[in-house]
Amino acid sequence: MAQKQSVVIIGGGPAGLTAAWELVKKGGAEQYDVTVLEETGEFGGISRTVKHNGNRMDIGGHRFFSKDDRIMDWWKEVLPLQGAPSYDDKKLGRHHDLEPGGPDPEKEDKVMLKRHRVSRIFWNHHFFDYPISLSANTLKAMGFKLTMVAGFSYLKSVFHKLPETNLENFYINRFGRKLYSMFFEGYTEKLWGRHPSQISADWGSQRVKGLSIMGVLKNAFQKLLPKKRDSKEVETSLIEEFWYPKYGPGQLWETVEHNCEQAGAKVITGAKVVEVRQEGGKIASVVYVDHEGNRTELKADQFISSMPVKDLINAVDESDKPAPKDITEIANGLPYRDFVTVGLLVKHLRLKNTTDIPTLGNPPIVPDCWIYVQDPGYKVGRIQVFNNWSPYLVKDVDDTVWIGLEYFCKEGDDFWNMTDEEATKFAIEEMTRMRVINGPQDVLDSHRERVKKAYPAYFDTYAQMPELVEYLDSFGNLYCVGRNGQHRYNNMDHSMATAIEAVNNIKTGKTSKKNVWSVNTDKSYHEQK
Repeated sequence: MAQKQSVVIIGGGPAGLTAAWELVKKGGAEQYDVTVLEETGEFGGISRTVKHNGNRMDIGGHRFFSKDDRIMDWWKEVLPLQGAPSYDDKKLGRHHDLEPGGPDPEKEDKVMLKRHRVSRIFWNHHFFDYPISLSANTLKAMGFKLTMVAGFSYLKSVFHKLPETNLENFYINRFGRKLYSMFFEGYTEKLWGRHPSQISADWGSQRVKGLSIMGVLKNAFQKLLPKKRDSKEVETSLIEEFWYPKYGPGQLWETVEHNCEQAGAKVITGAKVVEVRQEGGKIASVVYVDHEGNRTELKADQFISSMPVKDLINAVDESDKPAPKDITEIANGLPYRDFVTVGLLVKHLRLKNTTDIPTLGNPPIVPDCWIYVQDPGYKVGRIQVFNNWSPYLVKDVDDTVWIGLEYFCKEGDDFWNMTDEEATKFAIEEMTRMRVINGPQDVLDSHRERVKKAYPAYFDTYAQMPELVEYLDSFGNLYCVGRNGQHRYNNMDHSMATAIEAVNNIKTGKTSKKNVWSVNTDKSYHEQK
């Protein structure tokens, strides 16, 4: 019988937990001795769900949709799809009061819901469809004059293409300069803290590959056809339905972690990797520090890392064989964008539901999952309406509205360093000024979450990533997976796919890691944020 291979996985987010489950499921623990090291006490990374006073907060908002059938099947095996609950079923809000002898709560709770995607853009006190559409509401909100200016601007971009040397030109080529200045320029600078002219076009080519005016027109026309299209034929930013765990994305990853332990994996929380040691051209061990400051060394045959590339290289630097100076400089120059979510529990919203989509609550609320705030007059980037992601995220879904305000910032800046009280006051003032709520008197509760390294950014030393990849791949037994592990703005399904590819390499002995790094680099998948 072959000797067990030991595998250390750094990180308990989607990529790390996917790798762990792929190794130990169906008796895999007999072949692989798997240890997961998670720095925090929570699972799911940015896909976790925060619990606060009976309400649940989705950090970042996560749609469970993928063009990769492996991922859709993977999710379905963890949490089966329940179907679409009625939007006007008030019983949905009373999920804490299951009657004795009724449905099995354990079984009833471990499901995915099918959700309708509704997102809009807030600009100049008007709401526009998101992604931008050429609907009657859009034309009415823009007015005849602005519509004509935008139309001619787009026609100019059709016949006069700019070199796509930066993100600004990438957007102008697809939408025209006028729509770019209205809906992309300010929001992109708000998100990244840099003007689009300073950001690599790689970000656009990865996140919004197929989205353009022509894409919007094509989608609108095909929706009129009687033949139902396969979801794989629709650009992801135009997808109108998705799955969502009943109690938020964290529920799925907490379930996966539980399954991993049940199958034989060892999961250690509060374990921060601070040193990566090498020997003979391979990674020999990692050293982690627990909450008490104790250092522990773990040796293994294979290593899968989802920790930020910058931190990984610095951990190598802490060993007796540090990384080359130029590699360390590139890693330390990689930029990230951090963000803060402020949750507000309010009595009601001033925003009225002018759509024909019925919603839960009394009175009914707007049906949006997200409201994108493109208007540069506000710091908030997006508003999540948690009631609409899943009514089970809200303790009293009939009589309260639970919203999450997303602010993009940099760790250590003025907004990041605000106290909870200061950030909450700032958020309430913005929501009042935007006419989303009436004022502080409507706020019943609040909660703030700060998230480090939420978004890997495509500027500064990002152009030298190939040099980092070459160095990291020189360690034959090290696999970098996930959003931060590859410094790539991947969606959750992409991060999972990198882990699946890495595990397949370990199982088959494949030495090239090109398949791991190439996930989400083709032209067939994207998601606009």
